[in-house]
This record gives sequence, structure tokens and C-alpha cells, in this order.
Amino acid sequence: MTSTLVPAEQRPRRLNDVKGWFPSLDQVLFARFLSRQERLQERGDLLEMGVYMGKSAIFTGTFQRPGDRFTVCDLFDGPAPDGENAAETLKSYSTLTRVAFEQNYLAFHDELPAVIHGPTSEVPGHVAPDTCRFVHIDASHLYEHVVDDIATAREALLPGGVVVLDDFRSEHTPGVAAATWEAVFNRGLRPVCLSTQKLYGTWDDPLPLQEELLADTEWREGMNLSVQEIAGQRVLRFSGRPKPPPAPESRFAHEEAPASAPRAATPPARPAQRSSRARRLAADVLPPVLTRAIRRARS
Repeated sequence: MTSTLVPAEQRPRRLNDVKGWFPSLDQVLFARFLSRQERLQERGDLLEMGVYMGKSAIFTGTFQRPGDRFTVCDLFDGPAPDGENAAETLKSYSTLTRVAFEQNYLAFHDELPAVIHGPTSEVPGHVAPDTCRFVHIDASHLYEHVVDDIATAREALLPGGVVVLDDFRSEHTPGVAAATWEAVFNRGLRPVCLSTQKLYGTWDDPLPLQEELLADTEWREGMNLSVQEIAGQRVLRFSGRPKPPPAPESRFAHEEAPASAPRAATPPARPAQRSSRARRLAADVLPPVLTRAIRRARS
């Protein structure tokens, strides 16, 4: 995509110009898991369910290797599968369009991922079982949908693969929390670590992943770590605002940002207005005797 096709004010010059919720803490954790898979030459594809404007997808796409397939799925501006999902989309994502996502993604990458324009229930028809090494779930917040998305992730993941569940503890997303912890207690999902908003887990042994996270301290600069136990399972909990890892570079990075429209100057209040306000204030707060004395002195 050439820059002439994208209006200057819509060109993201850095990752943080892309709207979305992907704090530096999760950028560091994504990079840690994905670079580990790269270092160990673990095979497998990438999958993201729910992309919004593409911020986390752009970051994840940096770790797509030759031969890997990166699939993303979102309703974008298409019809929702049911009334509740339609209401959620209208309330929180009314500005999301596929064109906006694609423009953002192509500002950082030469090719688009495979895009499923529809509900996440369509993912199993496009992503074969046992093909993915990393799955990010950030789609519907409704319990029934998240349960299905988790089942889709389990089916798609290869042994040792990592799933990331967004909004598992947000105040406004109790359905995600219910589905997530149900998967932990009843469906074999094993937490590796928690960030402020995301749970990182696997359906295999989490200990090798945890031991590597604990062994090296340099990568955790700016982060807080606590080790906790939940129902007999060790869980690492990370918090803080670390420096973000290197982000993909935008093709517009070296362009100057368009000048913003100048703000209209606020005209100063006229003296008569200030005098009038002062008189009203005096009438409101001073005793009547003083108010009458002031008026007589002015007359």
C-alpha cells in the first residue's frame, strides 16, 4: 500500500499511534514467549481472535516466520451472530472497520495476515487442529462465546503451545473471568503467568516456561514479580510498566506528522462582565448591611 492511499492524518508512524489496549507489560511478555519459540525453532502458526485496530496483531506479526501462517478473526463492521454480541459491538467498537485494520497492518508489514471477516465460530473452518504455537483471544466478552473461543484455541494449539486470554480480570468483563477460570479448574488449562489484564497459559506442562521466566532477571527490568499458588498450581504474576521492547517500524515513521488545526483563542472577559459577576457574588455571600454599604459608596 502506498502512502497516497492513506490520508496523512491516518498514517500510524509508530505502534502507539494505532488505537488499542496493548500495554508495554504485555508487549514484553508477548516478545518473551514468541522469541523463545523462535529460539527453540518450535514450529506452528499464529492466531488472533479479535483484532480491533490491529495493535497487538501488528506486534505479533513481527514473529511470523517464513512458512508460518498468521490468521486473524474479527467481526469488523459485519453482522454479529446474536443480539447480545451486536449490542456489545455497537457500544465498544462502532468505529472498527476492516479497511482501518488493513491500513494499520500494512503500515508495518508488506502483506496482510489471513483475515476471517466474521464471528470466531468460523475459525475452526479455517484453522486446522494442532497447527498453532501461539493463540491470542481478545474477541467477545460474553461467557458463552469465550468458552467456545477457549475450546477453539485448545483444538488449534500444538503441544507446548501458548494461549493468551485478554480481559480475564476486568471489572466490565465477568464473562471472560468465568470462562477463563472454568477452563483452569475443569478443562485442563494451566496458567503460566498473569499480567494486569491477560492470562498466559498452556494445556501442557507450564514449568519449563515458568523456570525460564524466573531464571533471567534482566528482561524483567521495570516489572514486579510475585509467585503465587492457585489450587495447587504455581502462577507467576507480573505487574508494572516496563520499557516496551523494540516494535515493528512503520513505513511512515520518517514522515512529519500533519500540523494540527490551531485552537481558537479564547477572548478575554470584558470588564463589565467581571464587574457584574463580582456584584452577583457579593450579593450572594455578603451580609445585607455590607452589601447596601458597598452600593451606597459606589453611588
